[in-house]
Amino acid sequence: MPEHLPQNPPRAEQISKLGQLSMRSDRAGDIHLISLIGELDLANAGDVEKELIRVEATDVRAICLDLSALTFIDATGIRLLVLADARSRADSNRLTLLRTPASVTRVLHIAGFEDRLPFADSRFLPYGLATAA
Repeated sequence: MPEHLPQNPPRAEQISKLGQLSMRSDRAGDIHLISLIGELDLANAGDVEKELIRVEATDVRAICLDLSALTFIDATGIRLLVLADARSRADSNRLTLLRTPASVTRVLHIAGFEDRLPFADSRFLPYGLATAA
């Protein structure tokens, strides 16, 4: 590891490009923010789910999944959100979803999941964590 980087930084960050989706995974203290930018679909939902499960296995108090910069979601992406919510409800309710753009919200509404998932506004994010949008 280069000398100019601390051995155990207080903030861990990872950025991945998954086809038409970029994912940023960032921990600040006991809160972890995963930001998704672009299209969440069959091509990349598995990678997002792996990251969510990895974060769920940590000691973070809260997990925020930032969906504010999604431009598209398919049934596989919706399934990912529903399963992540179910895992969260079974384990301390740590997951919060940050609001989607209107086009994605419409898809969630039509599919009947808009009111069933734990959405919140980004203004409730702790200081130091920035959303994708």
